[in-house]
Amino acid sequence: HVQLVESGGGSVQAAGSLRLSCTASGLSFSRACMAWFRQAPGKEREGVAAIGRDGSTSYADSVKGRFTISKDNAKNTLYLQMNSLKPEDAAMYYCAAKLFCTVVLSTTAQGYNIWGQGTQVTVS
Repeated sequence: HVQLVESGGGSVQAAGSLRLSCTASGLSFSRACMAWFRQAPGKEREGVAAIGRDGSTSYADSVKGRFTISKDNAKNTLYLQMNSLKPEDAAMYYCAAKLFCTVVLSTTAQGYNIWGQGTQVTVS
C-alpha cells in the first residue's frame, strides 16, 4: 500500500517561510520523480516544483528563487522550503510521485499517479 503524507503547512505572514515535508510509505524515492503541486480555491491545480531520480529539478516561474525542492532518499522524505511567501502562495499543497521517471523537465502533472492528501498553507 503506497501512501504519501504531507506535513508542515500552516499560517504565516507574508515574507515568512515554511518547510513542507512529504513522507512516503510503500514507495522508494529512488524509483520515482517527486513533485509538489498546489491548488487554491477556485483555481486550477498548479505544478510548483519537481525533482527527478537524478536530482534534476524544475520550478514554476512564480516560485523560482523563493522555493527549493529537495529529498532524502534514505528517509523517503520530500521537502519544499518556501521563503519570501506571498499571499498568492496560499493554497493546499500536495506531493505526488511518478514511477519509472528519471529526469524532470517541467512541473506538469502528467504521469503523477500517486498523491498525498495535502497540507494547507495560508499567507496573510
